Amino acid sequence: MSRVKGFISFEGIEGSGKSTQVKLIAGYLRSKGHNVIETVEPGGTKIGGKIRGLLLEPENHMDPLTELLLYYASRAQHVREVIYPAILKSTVVITDRFTDSTIAYQGYARGLDISLIHALDEIVVPDLRPSLTFLLDLDVEDGLRRNRQAQKEDRFELETIEFHGRVRSGFLQIAKDEPERVKVIDASKSPEEVSAEIIKVLEASWH
Repeated sequence: MSRVKGFISFEGIEGSGKSTQVKLIAGYLRSKGHNVIETVEPGGTKIGGKIRGLLLEPENHMDPLTELLLYYASRAQHVREVIYPAILKSTVVITDRFTDSTIAYQGYARGLDISLIHALDEIVVPDLRPSLTFLLDLDVEDGLRRNRQAQKEDRFELETIEFHGRVRSGFLQIAKDEPERVKVIDASKSPEEVSAEIIKVLEASWH
């Protein structure tokens, strides 16, 4: 699977500040003259938004395989309707979550076979991988506390501390396996400090 320059993903546990950093970094890149779109998974399209509702609604109890396939249904629409067309126009795409989240949540945390996830990836996005991924790393309890303070509650926030610990460990394992692509950022700092660190990495990577 090839890495595509101009395709950037943000990953991390609940409450790690991904959506904030997507906006800040998109603004920074626009100030440098880049055309940028911001998007999110699951979602990013009308169909994806409906699937997102199914996945995040707290009352929807679903089998892990159902969950996995819904994520890939959303991703299939997302890449074909939004990401591929933008890349073809040399637009920078910044996504809040991509395949790494699937591996961390449905693989490491839910216990689904990671080789199955890779096989689905080869079907759905055989030639698409971020050139750069920022993993916003944060203590699990701190992240969940942030979301409670923001009054954010979905199906994943209701999972156990142990579940979220497995998610975090999964992300860190991905970063260990792919250090050139995945850059670990300390998300316990202020949003401004975090974005400054991300910009340093971006500038070093794109020059």
